[in-house]
Amino acid sequence: MKEILDALQESFGDRVTVSEPLGQTVVQLPAAEIVSVVTFLKSQGFNMLIDVTAVDRLGREPRFDVVYHLYHLDEKAWLRLKVQVGGDEPTVPSIAHVYASANWAERECYDMFGIRFRGHPDLRRILMPDDWKGNPLRKDYPLTGLDPLPPLVRE
Repeated sequence: MKEILDALQESFGDRVTVSEPLGQTVVQLPAAEIVSVVTFLKSQGFNMLIDVTAVDRLGREPRFDVVYHLYHLDEKAWLRLKVQVGGDEPTVPSIAHVYASANWAERECYDMFGIRFRGHPDLRRILMPDDWKGNPLRKDYPLTGLDPLPPLVRE
């Protein structure tokens, strides 16, 4: 794993930052580099994209961390990638053409957080109805939902 991370740092220089908080390897990178970095990592044996998700850091700008979890089957090693994007129009390049499993994961992230994945082949809602307003996993989403249920009727 160290050789792969060294090669990553050599290839991308100061555009990527590698850290190990709590013993977990995390690579921080700009959104513009995500396709190049995952393509490189896939060529190095990280052949499984486990998940794409996000963290809403309401009150911080850039507001969102888009988080990618990769797995190296031979090394039995996990790698987490983090990309920060702003809150107004959060957009990240899609990696669905690199990892087919990103297709639905990016759609879920779009549906729940409102993060757009530029170049995605079919970016539309996957969990919520098509006419749903808002993104339920954003921290500023109303706790009671957008259309509160009527109060309970007691007899």
